[in-house]
Parts: sequence; structure tokens; C-alpha cells
Amino acid sequence: MTGESPLPVLISSAGRRAALVGAFRGARPEVELHACDLVPGLSSACALADAAHAVPRCTEPGFIDAIEDIVRRHGIRLIVPTIDTELPAYAAAAGRLAAAGARVHVSAPEVVAIARDKLRTMTVLAQAGAPVPDTVDEATLRADPGRLGWPVFGKPVGGSASRGLGVYADAASLPPAFAEPMMFQPVLSGREFTVNMFIDQQGRLRCVVPHERLQVRAGEVEKGRTTRREDLARLAGLVHRALPGAQGVLCFQVIDDPALGPRIIEINARFGGGYPLAHAAGGRFADWLVDEVAAGSCAAHDDWRDGVVMLRYDDAVFLG
Repeated sequence: MTGESPLPVLISSAGRRAALVGAFRGARPEVELHACDLVPGLSSACALADAAHAVPRCTEPGFIDAIEDIVRRHGIRLIVPTIDTELPAYAAAAGRLAAAGARVHVSAPEVVAIARDKLRTMTVLAQAGAPVPDTVDEATLRADPGRLGWPVFGKPVGGSASRGLGVYADAASLPPAFAEPMMFQPVLSGREFTVNMFIDQQGRLRCVVPHERLQVRAGEVEKGRTTRREDLARLAGLVHRALPGAQGVLCFQVIDDPALGPRIIEINARFGGGYPLAHAAGGRFADWLVDEVAAGSCAAHDDWRDGVVMLRYDDAVFLG
């Protein structure tokens, strides 16, 4: 794109995703960064973008209307969602936004629906031969309390950001009712990993970058290290096979239990919070997405650096 204008990219629900803004800032071809949020004036990522826009909540009827207006007014060519709750709206509106000029970085609606339903995720992965923990819903656990053994790990079927997680020592420790649908699994132990995947526009799995989650805060990796493990790369192949409509960037979480071996515990059909580590190691997914839009293809590869460590710290953006 030498001599051409920067390609306009919109980071959606940007919030605190300052590191993701930074990853796209360094993309080649060069980009013009837009960001949107409910209150952009209170978003650090929006403050670091070239332009910021206020939009309704992603669950409100006017959300896609507002996004389409931004696309048309600013010539947005690529939209990058960042949170689970906006993925269904974007998946349903991908064709409409493409007609307005923007590719939405989102997988097919069926893939989004599977990833948003963690109980269904376990079923679909198991059917594809991927190793997952034995998983039941609340009704099954209450009807057969010994099914999983005790203690058990519970989490909301549609949860995110570590909301509603709990460990229950026995049937008597379960509350009389939960505020939302829950799923339960045996309590696993062992090292935890995030496996970052890049799937190109033709549906080919091009890059797999696992990183060990050395320390986590609020469900997001704070300290991590890339690790090249063939068994985790094989799991990515099984996830890819289980989700034929997947496209772009996805990640999944693994616990490497000493007794059971690696077990996949969830999938995120978007950029994960730990993506900047993969990016720093050479898995430059942001560049490849931009290149697909600019040139119709990309030079994605699996030649990233093993042993790269990320040590996150708090920083601030000052306005006024």
C-alpha cells in the first residue's frame, strides 16, 4: 500500500484493549485506527485511537445501525469485535456491513453460538474427538450427585471474564438455585494454557501459538510465556475440524491435568486478552487480517518465537 491512504480499522467495544490498539497500530499495511465504546471518553483504548465514536450497548437494537453509520462515514474496511456479547450481533450483520464496505472479523453465526454456549462447546468438541472434561448441566448434577465426583467446578453456561465461577465441595454446598444456567465439571489441576489460532479467509489453519498462563488477573493472563508444544497444536487442529465456519482469530483454554492430560475447557471466537504475547512472538494476526482486507491474501506463517515472556503492568492514559 505504498503511497496509498491508511486502511481504516474499527476496534469495537474497545474499552481497556489498549494493547490490541497498539498491535494494529504497528500493522503493515498501515492503518487508520478508529475505536468505539459506550462512553469513549472513559476508554483508554479509544483515547489511543486516531478517532473515537460513541455507540449503544451491543445488545441494544440500534447498535448495528450505529456501526453501519461509522462504516459509511469513515470508510471503515475492517471491524474487530473484542467482547463475547457483541459477536452474535456482528455475525448476524456481517453481510449487511460488508455491503457497506467493511469486513467484520467474525466467524459464522453457528460458530459464535457454539462458543457462547459453554455446555454446547463441550459437546461439539467431544464429538470431534477433542479431549474435554466430563461436563453436565445443573439438572443432571442434582439428579445424579455422584456423576462427577466431588468437589466440582461450576460456571455459567454463557459466562465470561471469570463471572460466576465456583468450586463446590459436595451436594450440600450447592445453593438452592443459581441466577443463570450453570454447567459443572470435575476440578482439574495442572498448568494452564491459552492456544491462539489464526484461520485464513479460505478456512485454512495457518498459525497456532500456545502460551502458558503463568499468572491470571480477572480471567485475563497477566504473565505468560509462549511454548511450542505439538500436542497443543494438534488440539488446535481438532478445534478447527469441530468448527468448520471458524475464521480469523480464535483462542481456547487448556488445563494440562497430570492425571488426565490436556483438556480443553472453553473457546473464545475472538481475539483473546493475551493476544499481545502471540503478536510479540511473531504471530502477527493483526497484520494478517489487515493484509487480507487490503490485498485479498496474507503471508500467515507458523514461524513464531518460543519462550517469549509477557509481564503486564498497569499504565494510564491522561486526558485534558
